[in-house]
Amino acid sequence: MKLHRIAFALLVVFVTTCAVAQSDAQKSFDKLKSLAGTWEGKTPNGQPAEVVYQVTSGGSALMSEIKGPENMITMFHLDGARLLMTHYCAAGNQPRMTASLSPDGKTMTFEFLDATNLASPQEGHMQHVVFTFTDANHHSEEWTFLDHGKEMRERFDLVRKN
Repeated sequence: MKLHRIAFALLVVFVTTCAVAQSDAQKSFDKLKSLAGTWEGKTPNGQPAEVVYQVTSGGSALMSEIKGPENMITMFHLDGARLLMTHYCAAGNQPRMTASLSPDGKTMTFEFLDATNLASPQEGHMQHVVFTFTDANHHSEEWTFLDHGKEMRERFDLVRKN
């Protein structure tokens, strides 16, 4: 009987932990979905930047399109207890990254998980992305591209257009 109680207690702890992790991923996804709309700003070299976010697939995915000469797409979606993104890069590969949300909910960081169409981890690919949420109408995105050990960062400070 004592063994059953211990097993039940462990099961409760496990289920509670999974529920918390799922709610953290859902909370992160909901925060990203609040970006739906058109955002504008400037690239680091002063060029205009436009990013469009669209909730799609019955609310199960969020698409981001960085408008410009290379028009890159990023898709965000839940995968069980984690939030994933896949970036369809102008470099011709598709890095996947997992999200973590800061305790205050103001910063979301995506870290490299794996990639398709990447012959070697040394080849150029997006490695890291940080979203900083200032308020409902302002956020920034800092993208880190890794190529043979050299990091290149590009930051967009964006304002909601609509």
